Amino acid sequence: MSEKICAGDINIQEILRLLPHRYPFVMIDRVLSITPDENVVALKNVTINEPFFQGHFPSKPVMPGVLMLEGMAQAGGIMAYCSEPENIGEKLIYFAGIDKARFRKPVEPGDQLIYKLEMLKKKRGITKLAAKAFVDDELVAEAELLASFG
Repeated sequence: MSEKICAGDINIQEILRLLPHRYPFVMIDRVLSITPDENVVALKNVTINEPFFQGHFPSKPVMPGVLMLEGMAQAGGIMAYCSEPENIGEKLIYFAGIDKARFRKPVEPGDQLIYKLEMLKKKRGITKLAAKAFVDDELVAEAELLASFG
């Protein structure tokens, strides 16, 4: 089952089989490409219907940076499960740390976020990823993420 899920394009139903997250906390809509233990590209359609826009900010809706980081972490989680499919449904992947986070431009309703992550290293059960978020090919956020199975 995991080999089929982790091949090529991954739709929302397959994302929900891989990740434990559920609405309103699923921050990716589709995985466009994935190479286990190497890289992943995922997308999030940002719509005015997002519950966080009610309070962030009512007069000028802007996606919270922390939720962009969560989206990048979820894309990394999918790569982790595809890299170690024996953990699917058995172990949770935990966000263990963040370094070098930068937010370059606000993300608004109607934008399509593209998350691009590359594995930097894997050591003693900790995975380090370089993560970037783009809107219309423009870098809007970036960070280095740490994660591990628990």
